[in-house]
Amino acid sequence: MTRDGRARAAGGGRRKATLDAAQAALGAEHAAVYGYGVVGGRIGDGRLDEAREAYAAHRARRDSVRRLVDELGGEPEPSAAAYALPFPVPDAAAAVRLAAELEERVAGVYADLVGAAEGSLRREAASALREAAVRAARWRKGSVAFPGLAERQGPAGPTATATRTADAL
Repeated sequence: MTRDGRARAAGGGRRKATLDAAQAALGAEHAAVYGYGVVGGRIGDGRLDEAREAYAAHRARRDSVRRLVDELGGEPEPSAAAYALPFPVPDAAAAVRLAAELEERVAGVYADLVGAAEGSLRREAASALREAAVRAARWRKGSVAFPGLAERQGPAGPTATATRTADAL
């Protein structure tokens, strides 16, 4: 293979990695929109506005990422009819925990997109990661040292994040 051929192959591999990370981000946004529907039904009046704002933010990001996947030449994955919740959500306290979990998982997927993307797309992914990390900190009333990277500390490693986010909330 010529040097130009290797460069094109490397560029194609990078593009595929970016597309895969964007599809994972789309899946995470679909799951977050669904999850905030559950949160909004259980959160109580005290934090309902916060839940509504997060819901709207994730809908907007979802639509943006859907366009991105299309621009990258992919077929945007549709939303599932329902998503498995990571735990029961019978009350406001559980709804707060779910909201924090949603944001942490979204942050993890955007961390993957930051790693795969370049230029303005990388900056946009970093912005989405930051927004999710801030929301997670507000829900938890505390933060973590490296938002979006917490799931990478376990034995599953970095590649498990997108799969876990898309498979279940």
